[in-house]
Amino acid sequence: MESIGRSLDTLGYTDLNYLQLSFSAMVAALFLQSGIDKVVHWKGEKAYLTDHFAKSPLNGFVPVALPVLTTLELGAGAFSAIGFFSVALGQGNAMGLMGMLFAVKAIFFLFLGQRLAKDYAGAASLVPYFLLCAGGLYFHLQG
Repeated sequence: MESIGRSLDTLGYTDLNYLQLSFSAMVAALFLQSGIDKVVHWKGEKAYLTDHFAKSPLNGFVPVALPVLTTLELGAGAFSAIGFFSVALGQGNAMGLMGMLFAVKAIFFLFLGQRLAKDYAGAASLVPYFLLCAGGLYFHLQG
């Protein structure tokens, strides 16, 4: 075990860097996949969400909300991916921090939408994602 620790130390990363890299990688994978999927399957996503929110206060807002959500998701994924490489190359964590800010906003809007649609199980399933994003935000705020 000690040899593993020494080999990791030779990379020059701090414990905080490893946490920032880990959170950035997870958030990049999560939101790039989700955002790209929305772009590729736009009509299907729009139809599903229109039906899902038909009996909620968000009825009629899907045409406005979907582009906003997609932009937040793609921003979270892209900034987190850039942030990963930025931290890995010793260039700071500003992009990773931006990714986490976009991610927390995206999860908040998803959570709010599920609650307003009274899809409480769907809202509850977003809590682990929020914790991931909030944890990433915390560690990126540390420097």
